[in-house]
Amino acid sequence: MVQEILDGKELYIDQQQARVKQRAAAPQAISTRNSRGQLQFQNGAVGRINRLSRLQLGAACFQLDRGQILVSGPQAGCTRSARMSVRGTNYVLEVDEQGAAELSVLEGTVEVTPLQDGEPDPQASPVTVAAGQRLQLSPEGVVITLLQLAAGDYTSILNGPLFEGFRLPLPAMGALDTYIRANVPGVRIPSVPGGSRLPGGYPLPGFIPRLF
Repeated sequence: MVQEILDGKELYIDQQQARVKQRAAAPQAISTRNSRGQLQFQNGAVGRINRLSRLQLGAACFQLDRGQILVSGPQAGCTRSARMSVRGTNYVLEVDEQGAAELSVLEGTVEVTPLQDGEPDPQASPVTVAAGQRLQLSPEGVVITLLQLAAGDYTSILNGPLFEGFRLPLPAMGALDTYIRANVPGVRIPSVPGGSRLPGGYPLPGFIPRLF
């Protein structure tokens, strides 16, 4: 379900302009031009998609074809060549025009499984990406680098388009806030416009989200 649309109205479901509270189902595609949006998945997880992004909904995961998405909660994501399996976490997935992908795990863990023709590659081993790590994949799903996220990386993400201007909190915001406070000194999650603030340090506009 579409929860928020920012920066105009250029969020589309199968090329048709979408509206807040509109629902989409597999195999429909969701895309943006110069707008950003927040989606709630059926399992309660949330995805925030950046400008110039496109994803296709699927039964087991969404497939990000291009652009950038922040996922909060137990929602698996895919690219053409890899699947990101989670139980409950906060991660950013980005895919460029050539199909190369970058996964940044802000909190929790993500298991990355290479795919071959949409199925797990039996000759490749899954890679576990822990909190505070960034994985870069080639268009074929080959691991290029696995790096640590610096405090500056967190700051760039938290003050960037996947957080700026959104009013609704993330369902796993509490876990992210706890991890950052314990492991990334000096970095704080920005406040949500118009939201109240809980003792845990993150804003809440009127309801308590389910934590994963």
